[in-house]
Amino acid sequence: MIFDMLRRKYVALTPEEWVRQHFVHFLIGHKGYPKGLLANEVELRIGEKRLRCDTLLYNKELQPCMIIEYKAPEIEITQRVFDQISVYNMLLHVDYLIVSNGVRHYCCRMDYAHHRYEFLTDIPEYTKL
Repeated sequence: MIFDMLRRKYVALTPEEWVRQHFVHFLIGHKGYPKGLLANEVELRIGEKRLRCDTLLYNKELQPCMIIEYKAPEIEITQRVFDQISVYNMLLHVDYLIVSNGVRHYCCRMDYAHHRYEFLTDIPEYTKL
């Protein structure tokens, strides 16, 4: 078990959870993301179907602005993972998407005006979002 400071409870320490906990601590401690604007395991609904975003970052108006999807370290980041996060983004329409398996991280900024996205070389500091 590991204590999830965002959910304020102990959760099972699976390989994916290990990635989530380290990544959240990295965002807060090294990138300046406010703890109060991050949420883990956020439920989304499409009709009767329920989905769960691994982590959401909200802006100061409490609107989602970043979706973060985690995989266990042994899981390769493939197009299927990006397809999964894209489904979440169809509902949320955020500015940033991040996928991480704890070894490799991909971050992209959405450009809705031009119907494209741009992969970034680094995860932006909170103040640069």
